[in-house]
Amino acid sequence: MKFTCTTEINSPINRVVELFGNTNNLKEWQPGLGSYETISGHAGDVGAKARIIFNYHNQTMELIETMIVNKLPEELTALYEYKHMTNTMSNRFTPINPNQTRMQTDIHYTKFNGFMPKMMALLMPGVFKNQTQKSLDNFKAFVERV
Repeated sequence: MKFTCTTEINSPINRVVELFGNTNNLKEWQPGLGSYETISGHAGDVGAKARIIFNYHNQTMELIETMIVNKLPEELTALYEYKHMTNTMSNRFTPINPNQTRMQTDIHYTKFNGFMPKMMALLMPGVFKNQTQKSLDNFKAFVERV
C-alpha cells in the first residue's frame, strides 16, 4: 500500500527543516509519543537506528526506525519496523516562496503481519492515510505556533 500526504506550512524552508530534524520536537506534534531513543549510530545519520515508543489507549507500540536517506532539506527517508507492519516514510520539503514551504510525505507499507493488520490495510486503507495527514497537520500547527 502506497500513499502521499502534503501540507503547506507558513514558514521558511530552513526553519521548517530545523524544527523537523530536531527529535526533541517530536512530542510537540506526535500525539502519544512516549520516547525516542537512538540505539545505534548518531541520530539522523544514514544507518542510525532508534527505538520509538508510542502509548495509545493503554497500549504500547514500539517501532524501530532505521535512517535510509538524509539529504535535508530535500529528503529524509526512514524504515519503520513494528511487529504488525513495516513501512518506509519519505519526507520532502520544497520552498513555495521565501515564507512558505510544502511538505510531502510518501508512505510505502511493504509488510503486514497478522490477520487484523492485513484486514485493516485491505478494508480501511484510509485510516493509515488519515493518521499520516493528521501528523502533517500537527507539524504544520507546531511550526506556525513557535
